[in-house]
Amino acid sequence: MMTVMRNKSTHPGAKRAAQSRKEATHERIVEVAARAIRRSGYAGTGVADIMKEAGLTHGGFYAHFTSRETLLAEAADRAGAEAVSLSADIAAAAAPEQSLQAVMQAYLSQQHLEDVENGCPVAALGSEMHRQAPEVRHAATRHIKAMIDMVARQLPDWGTPDAHQQAMFMVSSMVGTMMMARAVDDPRLSEALRVAALKHFSEVGK
Repeated sequence: MMTVMRNKSTHPGAKRAAQSRKEATHERIVEVAARAIRRSGYAGTGVADIMKEAGLTHGGFYAHFTSRETLLAEAADRAGAEAVSLSADIAAAAAPEQSLQAVMQAYLSQQHLEDVENGCPVAALGSEMHRQAPEVRHAATRHIKAMIDMVARQLPDWGTPDAHQQAMFMVSSMVGTMMMARAVDDPRLSEALRVAALKHFSEVGK
């Protein structure tokens, strides 16, 4: 009886394992890049540095991405999704009448101010976004819209044009306040900017 020898790499189980390893590696690269762009900016984020931080060789990059812009787009998508998901979780954990204030307090907190690489990518990268490739801007745009929709859902008149318009203003104010609070070198001014924004919106949603 003839025995057919199979190459282990062609075995379905081996293929699935290899694919699973590749997917895990891909996720690790995107996770590192999502932190890196918020920490160092798009221009300051290089492929070699990302691969090194992920514990991989530079040469393996093109097994996962066709270009640096492709990676940046995925990183922007990951960072935006994380930020919206975190805010949504904070809103869900609060009492309905307190959900909006909970989101704003977390967003304008000292912790968010200091934790740039894990925070909102719009506040970290807003001034750079208009210079990026279309796929990067598209990823950012989707999550900006998602953040606006999430805030609108916390408003008493959710579902109306007025609620959506108010949510756009509130998200813009939150992002702008955080950008300014990080820009200044005076800690008291930084805190005052955040407190002023919270005070201005303290009655919204009540």
